[in-house]
Amino acid sequence: MRRACTAPGAVLIGLLALSGCGWISSSSSKSTAEACPSAVILRPLANNAVFGPAPERRPDNVAFYGLISEADLKCEHTGDAVRMIVDVVVVAERGPAAKADSVDFQYFVALIGPDQSILYKKILPVRIVFDATGKRAGVTDHVEDAIPLGGRKATDLTVDLGFQQSPEVVDFYKHFRGR
Repeated sequence: MRRACTAPGAVLIGLLALSGCGWISSSSSKSTAEACPSAVILRPLANNAVFGPAPERRPDNVAFYGLISEADLKCEHTGDAVRMIVDVVVVAERGPAAKADSVDFQYFVALIGPDQSILYKKILPVRIVFDATGKRAGVTDHVEDAIPLGGRKATDLTVDLGFQQSPEVVDFYKHFRGR
């Protein structure tokens, strides 16, 4: 099950991160009976860019920037499986080449084993809609999924999140790290 909703408080947190604070957090709710893997937003994949029509991949041709600013993970255990409940805050900012009032990104949620193997990965689309004059907007995307643990302890695993980036975005951030 999945739903996206605008969260003004969450958007403010994301805006702080976009404004140059460099703060990226994740949290996971744990209880002794329902221990969860740790949630990790992968720093190199926490940012994304959507380019305008010009062929150059420079900051002046960015239509939208994206940021995964926060992830909250909760779990429920059933037998040898865990039901992950993840709320992900995704924020977008209009760039100089923006012409539209919405942007589509793709991000992933992956369960990673102690040996860094990918045990599960799901790619999720998210659309962020701007009001007519807004420079920034955001959503909280809600994802629930049951994952078999295969005899592993949940606390030995991590849940990694990041944008599914194209090669041109990876190259852009190699050359223009701080935008």
